[in-house]
Amino acid sequence: MNPLNQFFFCPCPRGLEDVLSQELASLGAQDITPRDSGVGFTGSYRLAMGVNLESRLASRVLWQVAKGTYHSEQDLYDQAMALPWSDWFCVEQTLKVDTRAHHSPLRSLDFATLRIKDAICDHFRAQQGQRPSIDTHQPEIRVYLFLDATHFTLSLDTSGDGLFKRGTRPEAGDAPLKRNLAAGLLALAQWQPGLPLLDAFCGAGTILLEAAEQSLQRAPGLNRSFAFEHLRSWPVTQHWPALLEEAHARVLPPTPLPLWGQDLKGDALELTRLNLAAAGLEGCVSLKQVNVLESSPPCPSGLLLSNLPYGVRLGEQAELSLFYPALGNTLKQRYAGWTACLFSADLTLPKSLHLKVTRRTPLYNGALECRLFRIPLVQGSNRS
Repeated sequence: MNPLNQFFFCPCPRGLEDVLSQELASLGAQDITPRDSGVGFTGSYRLAMGVNLESRLASRVLWQVAKGTYHSEQDLYDQAMALPWSDWFCVEQTLKVDTRAHHSPLRSLDFATLRIKDAICDHFRAQQGQRPSIDTHQPEIRVYLFLDATHFTLSLDTSGDGLFKRGTRPEAGDAPLKRNLAAGLLALAQWQPGLPLLDAFCGAGTILLEAAEQSLQRAPGLNRSFAFEHLRSWPVTQHWPALLEEAHARVLPPTPLPLWGQDLKGDALELTRLNLAAAGLEGCVSLKQVNVLESSPPCPSGLLLSNLPYGVRLGEQAELSLFYPALGNTLKQRYAGWTACLFSADLTLPKSLHLKVTRRTPLYNGALECRLFRIPLVQGSNRS
């Protein structure tokens, strides 16, 4: 394998492919190819280490080690058996194989997964007389098999835990956002550090956490470990210390920032406080318990970015059908000069708000189809 021209794939929440492509380009990736729910690219091992450290949008970084055609599970076994697995990791490391498929003709994905696992274990047994152990919960090595109608791809995970896990254990609210989806909302809303930001439904504070860390130039992976640190063929000692040193050197000290969080519920604000404190950011964000319908903007202009409450049960939907028009009126009357970017699984939200939307970006929060609605707020003239 050419160490300067490896193939990688970064899965991401659906809808973030374009902004992830831009982020990867800024980090030095080449041959960037957006696909459904992720982005492929080429580059060196050092680049992939940097992407793990710096990417705010990717879910993980997968290193492609094989690609080919197949017709049966035996084809998968034979081609996997021929790969130099023992060059990449040790037999003492625990293993898990995950399979994803799109239009695969195979009847059982579980059996395809089993054949890949068998091939890896048989390779080690033939080479070293023993096989790696399987751990489906916290494996040290994750192998990913992707199947389409005619081709397979085998990849090794270089991230370990998902990249949306930033090294702290946040307290979750009722409807938590993953950190990379929160970063995607900030990117799609065109927020930049220094621009006043208000989350009027801050919940556990995920959007504010992400904005504060970006403002202080903290690399998202600065306080965690990665799977590539345990891959045998990667030049970790050659590149990783320098990458960490560069990331640490640019971090700014915590300071009050033009970031505000509001919520009607005191327990939600307490979650935000706990999460900010766990990240050493408690003095960076101003928090206030207030009903958004009685709120006022903290400064003349800025970005209001929020994950709106979404009713699943009938009673919740009835309550929100009254709340949304009142929210639209509050935004129009009190937040003129601001731009609202509202994230919701209610695809009819603009009709309920009676506000003019200039952009509707399709996104997914897990399997839930959502939209990010962009609404410039102009007093008295924005009713659709």
